[in-house]
Amino acid sequence: MTSPKNIFDISGRAMAAQMVRLNTIASNIANVGGLAGSEDEAYRPLRPVFETEYADSLRQSGVSSARVVNVVELNKQPERLHMPEHPSADEAGYVYSAAVNIEQEYVDMLEASRQYQNNIEVVTTMRKLMMRTINMGR
Repeated sequence: MTSPKNIFDISGRAMAAQMVRLNTIASNIANVGGLAGSEDEAYRPLRPVFETEYADSLRQSGVSSARVVNVVELNKQPERLHMPEHPSADEAGYVYSAAVNIEQEYVDMLEASRQYQNNIEVVTTMRKLMMRTINMGR
């Protein structure tokens, strides 16, 4: 992948990273309350792993951005519930609930959404400044 070149590229990459984050959060929220017949089958939340990507000319420009290098499954233990009437229950009558904390997911969603919006604001501001600069030359 090429190195980040300008503010539009940096914001675009940051928005793409936040979009991956929002998609993993949506997947986690969609699986809240999901039940499985074994601990291994129970849904575990996903999180993106970010990495800083530096420009080739970092010393001169100081430009860097973020990108998602992987999406990992968290090692959270699912909650064990005694529901012998459930069709997925094991021999002992237990099912395993998805290990998703809905409140944490909502907080993460709000933060990712705000960071995405901040990058949109950066791009909008830069476009306005560029237009003002062009109009000053007229």
